Amino acid sequence: MELQALLFDVDGTLADTERDGHRVAFNAAFREYGLDWDWDVALYGKLLAVTGGKERMQYYVEHFRTDYVQPADFADLVAELHRAKTRHYTEMLGLGEIPMRRGVKRLLHEARAAGLRLAIATTTTPENVTALLRHSLAEDACDWFEVIAAGDIVPAKKPAPDIYVWALQQMKLPPEACFAFEDSENGIRASRGAGLKTLVTTNDYTHGHDFSGATAVLSDMGEPGSAPLVIQGSLHGQSCVNLAAVRAWHAGQAN
Repeated sequence: MELQALLFDVDGTLADTERDGHRVAFNAAFREYGLDWDWDVALYGKLLAVTGGKERMQYYVEHFRTDYVQPADFADLVAELHRAKTRHYTEMLGLGEIPMRRGVKRLLHEARAAGLRLAIATTTTPENVTALLRHSLAEDACDWFEVIAAGDIVPAKKPAPDIYVWALQQMKLPPEACFAFEDSENGIRASRGAGLKTLVTTNDYTHGHDFSGATAVLSDMGEPGSAPLVIQGSLHGQSCVNLAAVRAWHAGQAN
């Protein structure tokens, strides 16, 4: 089936948002609420095994802060903390502190010029997505994407495939007509669970993950004349992730 659409994860895939974005914003929210919680780089890497910011805070308390006595309204506190974290994160984006990953902007422009449909499938909040797109990509970048499937729009988050299934339903497309981009084990499990062929671009937190089922695994998307590291699969003779490579992966061409 002909390739018609590209679906993108956000955190770690479009931009390296985790270590220097979300983690920093979480810590700012904790300080704002007078909590002595501090997520350093190593700890945050462990917490990323849990998808969803609110779920991550709950997991942290249950596994790393057993000394913390949860108040009766702890669920409300977690929701408040998450809103504060989103505000701090958005402020960082507004200052241009979280750029797109290498090759992302180029590939999006190429896909739009070719008339491919675009969508987002992520566990992060819609506010985070729109802020990142507007400040780090283009003022009208939200309009580039036909569907932005984000946050709690489905109850089961990655590695469940639900967010991808929902996005495909909104686009009225079968998975065979689409191609996905991910960066993590939970992400590849979600996209593959929805039947999508998927490229993985790793980052500092995910390079050791199990990417079974990925069509290819690369260090990043690269740029013309500056190829990414090919960890698994093939670039099919291309110097970077471009539409020629994506079409070859989607068609299932041999390495």
